This record gives sequence, C-alpha cells and structure tokens, in this order.
Amino acid sequence: MKKKNMILTLVIIVVLCFAFIFGITTAANNGDGATILVYSETNAIDSIDGKYAAYFKEKVEELTGGSVLIDVQASGVLGSESDVLDGMVSGSGTVDMARFSCYAFSNYGCDASALLGLPFIFESSEHFWKYANSELGREILAEPQNHNLGVHGLFYLEDGFRSFFFNREVKGIEDMKNLKIRVSSDQIMTGMVKALGASPTVVSFNELYTSLQSGVVDGAEQPIPQYGSNAFNEVAPYMLLDQHTLATSSIVISDRALAKLSEEEITALQEAGRLTELYCQELSVEEEAAAMEELKSKGVTFLEVEDKTPYREACSELYGSFIAGIEDKYQAIIDMAK
Repeated sequence: MKKKNMILTLVIIVVLCFAFIFGITTAANNGDGATILVYSETNAIDSIDGKYAAYFKEKVEELTGGSVLIDVQASGVLGSESDVLDGMVSGSGTVDMARFSCYAFSNYGCDASALLGLPFIFESSEHFWKYANSELGREILAEPQNHNLGVHGLFYLEDGFRSFFFNREVKGIEDMKNLKIRVSSDQIMTGMVKALGASPTVVSFNELYTSLQSGVVDGAEQPIPQYGSNAFNEVAPYMLLDQHTLATSSIVISDRALAKLSEEEITALQEAGRLTELYCQELSVEEEAAAMEELKSKGVTFLEVEDKTPYREACSELYGSFIAGIEDKYQAIIDMAK
C-alpha cells in the first residue's frame, strides 16, 4: 500500500513539474497575451543592420502598445540568408520576419528584384530612395507576394555602397586581372567579377577572414561599415572605392505571421517600417563616414576611383540577361537619377 502511495505521489509530482514548465513556456510564447514575431538578422546586433532591427523592434512595440513583440535573433543564429529564405518560402514557421538582399528573390522567379543588385544601377543613396518611394519601388517590393512565395515585402533598407578590398594594393581595374575575389553563389556578383577580369572564388562568409589571411582569395567586397565590423581590415587593408553596388535589402514577413495580426497591428508594422526607412537614410550616411575615419586611423588605405567609366563599360554586357523582358523597369530606375 505504501509502495502504491509512493508511486502515486511521484506521478503527481512529475505531472505538476511538467505543468509548471509548460506554463512558463506558454507564458513566454504568448508574451502575456502579446504576439511574438521572430526576426532573423544575419549580422551582429551592434552592426548597422542590427541597429535597424533594434529600431524597428522599438517602433513596433511602441505603436502596438506591446501587443506585438519583435524577437530579434541576430548573428545568423537561425541560419544563413539562403537557408532562412528557403524556410520562409517553404512555410516552416521558424522565422516570421527577416532581412534579405533584394536580389535574393531572383532565385524564386522575381526577375525585377534582381535589377536592384546590378552594378552601377544606382548613382547615389538619394537615387535609391527616390526609387524606393516610387510606385515602381513599391511594386518590386511586393514582387515576392505577387509570386505567391508566402512572404510580403514590408520596407527597404540600405547599408551604403559596396566596394572591393584586398590584401595587397590595387589601384584600379587593370590591377584586378586574375586576382581571386571571394563571391557567394550569386550570379550577378560572379558575373561582375569575371567582367572586371578577376577570378570569382566561392568561399563561405564564415571562412572569409582566414581565406584572406592565407591567400586563398586576394580580395572581397562589402560596404565600409561591415568591412570594419568584421575586422577584414586586419588581413586586407586596401579598399578600392569603386562603389559598384548599393547594398539594398528588404524586410519581409511571412503570410503565417500576418495571419496572427489584426488590421490595426499590420498598419502599425507598416508605419514602423516607414519610420525605419527614414532612420536608415540618416544612419547609413553617419555610419559610413564614422567607419571610414576609424579605419583610416587603423591604417586602411582607401583608393578613390575618379572615373568609373571603365568599370561600367566592363559590366555592361552583364546586364543583358537580367533586364531581358523588363527593359522598361530597368530604364525607369536609371531615369530616376535625373
């Protein structure tokens, strides 16, 4: 009898423990009644993109009165950009929101999105934001949604222009011939490096520092703030300011996440996105200037490119396959610089 009572007592204790743990987990998931949206960011929280995420989080929670909470998961802890995008498109439900390079959607049939990754398509940050706030800009932002990919574009971001950096001094396009430049599997970047006479070499981002250090690659490319925050200046202290591509990205939210929200909450997210775009326009300029000054003090040599014509001409043949069938959109973006 005592043995049965002891077993019963143990069972009750185990059940109560599970109930307690489940209660805590449920409270965390529900945020005391709030809807929690998981936001994936591949860069660190103290990077410029991490700062955008933190600002957006603040504005969403402020505008919704705390009914929507943003859980920012930075430093790529939820996977690489391509892995997260694949998961969102397949409806895995792990990630509710994420930042992606605009041209990443070209792998899913979004041809117009690829235009934003073409070299030298934007002449300045002001040119990009004129496009972003245009009817065409909003149309392309909605392209993933219109292709039924299960995600909606919310707003744009930019990190400044991307430029090449090297572990040796490179003064211009003529010095780039046959140099091994790190690329991802991106077709546009690979095509551009080839067009400039260099050798595109696929290296994972996590291995880039050691690859530059050991000579597996001679160079790579990033916006100035990320170049500094990733400490690439330690192994590749020469940056050629060709400013070939503006680092544009978009924040998307899954259909599943949108279905959890009321109309008022969706409106609040859209307003938070608009405010984050304005914040981006200020912070991007400030971060680039501050990063450049700091890097100069650390011994980085910045080489100005006074005439980008040879670079543009070398890349001109690359445009053909990407603008075929959407020449009107391409030309409209170009004309916005005027």
